Amino acid sequence: MTTAIYLASASPRRKELLSQLGIEFTQFSVDADESQNNNESPQVYVERLARLKAQTGVQQGYTDRPVLGSDTVVVIDNQALVKPVDFNDFYTTFKRLSGNTHQVLTAIAFADERQVLSCVVSTDVTFRTVTDEEITAYWQSGEPHDKAGGYGIQGLGGRFITHIAGSYFAVVGLPLYETEALLTRFLKR
Repeated sequence: MTTAIYLASASPRRKELLSQLGIEFTQFSVDADESQNNNESPQVYVERLARLKAQTGVQQGYTDRPVLGSDTVVVIDNQALVKPVDFNDFYTTFKRLSGNTHQVLTAIAFADERQVLSCVVSTDVTFRTVTDEEITAYWQSGEPHDKAGGYGIQGLGGRFITHIAGSYFAVVGLPLYETEALLTRFLKR
């Protein structure tokens, strides 16, 4: 695929993953309100954010090629878990994930001045039981601080995972197959 796009994300993980598709892109960050609306399901929430980021890029003047927006949330008991605000928040989250299966929802959206096209990819992730000492040591590593749900599957957090069902790349932050397929659909419209 030779199309050039914009990536509306400051994420180094998304940049690295998008590079694997061989798509030429320019990366920039957008400032968007990421608050979840009252009674908004995690799926609607994550898709709204991806669409908002892509559309914000278009509004900022990135109009000569498609803009890709993306967002990821970790979901347990139908509650979206975002980036931890402090150790106590992280500890509570990790105790919920420990020994359980949760979902990671990653939404992607392409936008230009004419249209917005989006989808959500869901992956089930199972954690082994994690001890309090492991939770504290993982927090102290610094890795959980900027990650949805407080962990990175591609880093130190991968050692807690016993099973995934779905897209590994969606858990990292950008589902490769779905991104390429959505871009192909977007360009044909």
